[in-house]
Amino acid sequence: MVLPQVFPDDEVIGFVARHRPANVNAALGRFGLAGLRAHVLPLPRPLLYDAWHHLGAPPLLLGTPFDVVHAPSVAVPPRGKAPLVVTVHDAAPDLFPEAFTRRGLRFHRAGLAAASSRADLIVTVSQAAAQEIADHTAIRPERIRVVPNGVEQVAVPAERRDAVVRANGLADSPYVLWVGSIEPRKGVDTLVAAMAMLHRRGVRARLVLTGYEGWLGKGVLAPADTDELGSDLVRLGPVPDDELWALYAGAAVFAFPSRHEGFGFPVLEAMTQGTPVVCSDLAVLREVAGDAAVRVTVGEVKAWADAIGGLLADPIAARRFGEAGRAHAAEWSVERSIRGTRAVYEEVLGGG
Repeated sequence: MVLPQVFPDDEVIGFVARHRPANVNAALGRFGLAGLRAHVLPLPRPLLYDAWHHLGAPPLLLGTPFDVVHAPSVAVPPRGKAPLVVTVHDAAPDLFPEAFTRRGLRFHRAGLAAASSRADLIVTVSQAAAQEIADHTAIRPERIRVVPNGVEQVAVPAERRDAVVRANGLADSPYVLWVGSIEPRKGVDTLVAAMAMLHRRGVRARLVLTGYEGWLGKGVLAPADTDELGSDLVRLGPVPDDELWALYAGAAVFAFPSRHEGFGFPVLEAMTQGTPVVCSDLAVLREVAGDAAVRVTVGEVKAWADAIGGLLADPIAARRFGEAGRAHAAEWSVERSIRGTRAVYEEVLGGG
């Protein structure tokens, strides 16, 4: 959400690690924040986060009063006079430490400790995430507030969808789409193996992977499976938002085989485009996707192949799940998320 649009009567001040002013302004512009006042702190990002977590310095901004500080991740600033709200997305560092680099693990654990000791309230994005945070960190459940993410309802004209599909060489066969960061806990290896199994069954559909390589992403995919798929495995890497929406709209199936998520944003994004979704049968995805998706046991390659293959072969079922998903996603509005965020601010200011 874009805070100046969310709270037009309030002044919003951004804080960023040390970067060149031109780079800061360019980044703000890309997110529609060209008019935002941004205070650049004196340290580059890695040093800044370590200093915040271990030294309690530097402060955000001396001499400027503000009512609430909101850290949208576990990069937790020092506590000042204003109430502090911290968003914690999940407890993955404790549940899946093997999925993090050593530095990433140190950062997240230090950030969680800082959130526990400094924050007035913790925001998280799902009931499932709230439960795992309470179970696996020092943050107590009475300090956690659940504010679900909201998803934009983006209309993609058919001409734009078709143009993006053609431009990426995907117009001549159906494709299964995946969106995320390639890393162990995202389960992309299961999806690639399932698509390779379908390939061996004679099902000709491409698998399109979009996103970036995350922590420990190298070597996640089995060479035998990627070799089986050959040119039917399309790795697009990161794509611009407007192109991504078009890829969602053009996909025959969206697949989301994660082993763990705090929320699962791409599931709802795909649903807004009427694309049928196959996702992991996780507590958080039961919460977020409901009955509007086909849910499959984590890591069971044959079950994933059967579920995806079933939708590819049955356009009536695919259309039914697509329509159900579109209606379901409409309930997860950005406005609801805005109201929930504002309610947390009012609570820490004594009005809740």
